[in-house]
Amino acid sequence: MRSVELFAGAGGLAMGVSLAGFESLAVVEWDKWACDTVRENQRRGYPLVSGWPLHEGDVRDMDWSSIPQNIELLAGGPPCQPFSMGGKHQAHDDKRDMFPATVQVVRKLRPKTFIVENVKGLTRSSFANYFEYIKLQLELPEIPRREHESWFDHLLRLQSEKTSGHMHGAGLTYNVVATLVNAADYGIPQKRERVFIVGTRSDLPIDWHFPDATHSEAALLYSQWVTGEYWDRHKIAARARPPVPEKMAKRIQALAAKPPATLPWRTVRDAIADLPDPRLRAAMHIRDHKFQDGAKVYPGHTGSPLDQPAKTIKAGSHGVPGGENMMVLPDGSVRYFSARETARIQTFPDGYVFHGSWTETMRQLGNAVPVALGRIVASSVGESLIRAELHRLQGTMCATRTAA
Repeated sequence: MRSVELFAGAGGLAMGVSLAGFESLAVVEWDKWACDTVRENQRRGYPLVSGWPLHEGDVRDMDWSSIPQNIELLAGGPPCQPFSMGGKHQAHDDKRDMFPATVQVVRKLRPKTFIVENVKGLTRSSFANYFEYIKLQLELPEIPRREHESWFDHLLRLQSEKTSGHMHGAGLTYNVVATLVNAADYGIPQKRERVFIVGTRSDLPIDWHFPDATHSEAALLYSQWVTGEYWDRHKIAARARPPVPEKMAKRIQALAAKPPATLPWRTVRDAIADLPDPRLRAAMHIRDHKFQDGAKVYPGHTGSPLDQPAKTIKAGSHGVPGGENMMVLPDGSVRYFSARETARIQTFPDGYVFHGSWTETMRQLGNAVPVALGRIVASSVGESLIRAELHRLQGTMCATRTAA
């Protein structure tokens, strides 16, 4: 199965797509530092990226003539600053809004499916019309915006086309599903809420739905406060364990009577348990695992508790306002995550290295899709494509037998 990755960054979603069995025909990213990270891993022979055809540059300037139409998957996370909770919230007025460029590539390549990832802020009520506009453009990519037409007038025209009942006569169309996902519910050690917009081409018999959650907070509470399995696994003696949270007492009691069927959320401790403290000599020879001094707590700026999934790893242009790039130790003190610890939280493999300073690496990681989450979503899409192809082949065989 063939894929193209747009706005690839340091490669999180693209690596997930590769792990799901897709072959990348083009990996496009404009940021030099992120491209240097991919190139460094290619130079080191890292298998997941060694064969990527990396293109450094603007998606809008890409020559797509060498990429065939009808590829199986187009994937990417358009720059999220126009919709980020920490950004300027300009949406369609922000020059960094790359959704129009994404729609243009869909129109050009006609992929069988696409995966678009973006921030939770996209779903805010203030962006409701523009979010609807994004989805309708992806549903009807062959009805482009006219010259001098405002985005809102284009939205009204798309809505009219859809409600007219003529949608499937409009040429290339997609069935589009938008889902708000908490990465922690899929085994990522991070409470990262993101929107996934997945499209399947309407002329193909693709039956797809978002994968069911596999992990839960309830199961984590059960393993911590009912069975104690969590503390036993981390070799935390009874006297060193924190007390049962009072506000959780009734919930924990209910869980004892009815154990959850899911797996526990993965925590910061789960993610980094086998890494030495970056302040120790043992950490010196681990790539991207250097201690960064200066972490402080102040109102509104707190770190991630060790025994919960991390807060959302962010890439702030003026620092990270909520302290998402630091952790709270058992004694209440805080320190910054090392780049390697952050990579663990974003589920990048340990063999994957990053180009640039701690600040630059943390920016790349904050912009990334967790590799494991990318694999889960891409695998579900890949499985639906395989089922559709088997359905087509079975139909062909039945038609051949009937004709015979």
